[in-house]
Amino acid sequence: MKNNYFSKALLAALGLLIAAQASAATLVVGGKNFTEQLLLSSMTAQYLRAQGYDVELKNGLGSTLMRKAQESKQLDIVWEYTGTSLIVYNHVEEKLDPGATYARVKELDGKIGLVWLNESALNNTYAFAMPQQLANDLQINTLEDLAQRITQDQQQDGSKPHLLGVDYEFASRPDGLEPMQQLYGFNLERSEVKQMDPGLVYTALRNQQLFVGLTYSSDGRIKGFNLKLLEDNKGYFAAYKATPVVRKEVLEQNPKLAAQLNALSAVIDTEKMTELNKRVDIDQEPVSKVVTDFLQQQGLI
Repeated sequence: MKNNYFSKALLAALGLLIAAQASAATLVVGGKNFTEQLLLSSMTAQYLRAQGYDVELKNGLGSTLMRKAQESKQLDIVWEYTGTSLIVYNHVEEKLDPGATYARVKELDGKIGLVWLNESALNNTYAFAMPQQLANDLQINTLEDLAQRITQDQQQDGSKPHLLGVDYEFASRPDGLEPMQQLYGFNLERSEVKQMDPGLVYTALRNQQLFVGLTYSSDGRIKGFNLKLLEDNKGYFAAYKATPVVRKEVLEQNPKLAAQLNALSAVIDTEKMTELNKRVDIDQEPVSKVVTDFLQQQGLI
């Protein structure tokens, strides 16, 4: 009887030890190689360390490499964008609204053991921007306003150019500039479309060398260079909502992890991230300091 009791006690102790080891295993957080991702991944690592986890940070990765690393169990937690998973990883060509995009990637990635937690309010999608003062003077707030202004100017004075700056890919891809012009009902001459490096678009807008340019909605240079984002009021661009994605077995081993990451996701939005990106890219503050300030301000550490 005694032996049986001790056997059961030993098994119970072993079970607790194994569970403790599983929950105490190092969490590997991954991130891509641009400012916003360096911020998100560093923020996650610092936040989870404050929650008592042992965390290893591996950022500076290319998008496809980060995805493959998570699929091969080299990364446990990443921040991914809904549009990237839908279009790049899962090759879905169907045009979906933001809610449907999230639901589809959650379903598709769930089949390979990747769990999408609560999406944040950060939407780092394509966006067109103008110099703020020019947009104010012309009362242009949306892409529809832009299209109407271009059409009106062409009718009144066909020689007036409207220089639009885009990257090389967007100018020619099938879901790029041409169908966007069709949706909004305007047409630029080939000489009015300037293809350039994405970074140069921001500089040209700041210097008022462009009428309008293709940007990313949470880029710090939007605020730093005093640019005006134009609302995509017909919903042309896909949603790119930043969301924590975690391997299913990691969530099972760490029962509190999903709620903790959802709490972090809940305090992140496009406006806040634009400011954080600006502090790093324009004000030249260290990522670690910007992250610590943000987490403290949000009451997370």
